[in-house]
Amino acid sequence: MTALTTAPRRAGSSSTGIRRGEAAAGWLFTAPVLIILGVFLLVPVLMALWVSFSDWTGRGSPFSSNVNFVGLDNYAAVTTGGGLAERDFGTALRNNAWYVLLVVPLQTALSLFLAVLVNRAVLRGRGFFRTAFYFPSVTSSVAITVLWLFLFSTSGAVNEALSWLGINGPNWFSDPSGIVHNALASIGVANGPAALTGNTFLGVSWWDWLGGPSVAMSAFILMAIFTTSGTFMLLFIAGLQNIGGDVQEAAMMDGANGWQRFWRVTLPQLRPVLFTVLTLGLIGTWQVFDQIYTGTQGGPGKTTLTPAYLSYSSAFLSQEWGQGAAIAFVLFVIIVVLTILQRWVLRERPVSRRRARQYEVRTPKGGTR
Repeated sequence: MTALTTAPRRAGSSSTGIRRGEAAAGWLFTAPVLIILGVFLLVPVLMALWVSFSDWTGRGSPFSSNVNFVGLDNYAAVTTGGGLAERDFGTALRNNAWYVLLVVPLQTALSLFLAVLVNRAVLRGRGFFRTAFYFPSVTSSVAITVLWLFLFSTSGAVNEALSWLGINGPNWFSDPSGIVHNALASIGVANGPAALTGNTFLGVSWWDWLGGPSVAMSAFILMAIFTTSGTFMLLFIAGLQNIGGDVQEAAMMDGANGWQRFWRVTLPQLRPVLFTVLTLGLIGTWQVFDQIYTGTQGGPGKTTLTPAYLSYSSAFLSQEWGQGAAIAFVLFVIIVVLTILQRWVLRERPVSRRRARQYEVRTPKGGTR
């Protein structure tokens, strides 16, 4: 009896020892990566967080004795200070908000359209089209920006093509006017109501908040859509190829047309991919920097200024290191909040009773089952 009871204990202890050995080996293999991430990612983030609460001037160590803790002064300067720092931050947020509002839905819709197009079995040369659509995504953003500066110059190819249609193209990267204001001016509305022009948020009037992206920022919006749609197209293609053909055949047998199959069958099954694409697009558009740095440095008239570039210019150009770090962490909070909100909007919802009744089978006596 004793042998019978001790044998399982020994077996259990040996399996526990094996699991502990596997865990130790796993930590051993991942330790170099964790150390590298800690030294080059976590430590700099914590240092930047301290800088945002200090008056560090960029000279010496931020942990030296002559660096003082200033609390939320740097955050207040860019959000409620009432000076140039607040107005620049408000301008950057306005520019980036319009950038996000236009780029994310347009690049998502275009990438989904391209994925459906090149995933069709009847399309010849699908490999060529996939490569062609994806190629801008692997090209250097700096190279694409330089190309865009040539294409959208006053005498560039874009204005030349517009002239063939009888349209006098704008001076794209030198025009600070908002496209919404331009559209309103074309119908005779040149000035906004006093309620919008007299009230401000972050130093920017509500009339300017609603002015739309500038003509210069519109060129960057087109560039972002052009360069990122190919990457998200591949994600949608992977999702489409995971959808079984029997589901589509069942929908066809039920009499669903092409649009109904896409809207009612295909798109709901792409929800995880759609969430990934929207999340990556949201994060990427709020962090736009290299295009602005290479192209306009925030001009003309600060209408292409973004929080990421403002954080860089405040710290490295104006030597306001605390404000630059504060802008970076405010941007981080904005991205996290919007990502959580997006996840809540795209969450799985239970089927409502009204819709559930549509799928109930009616019995000959009038009941349901």
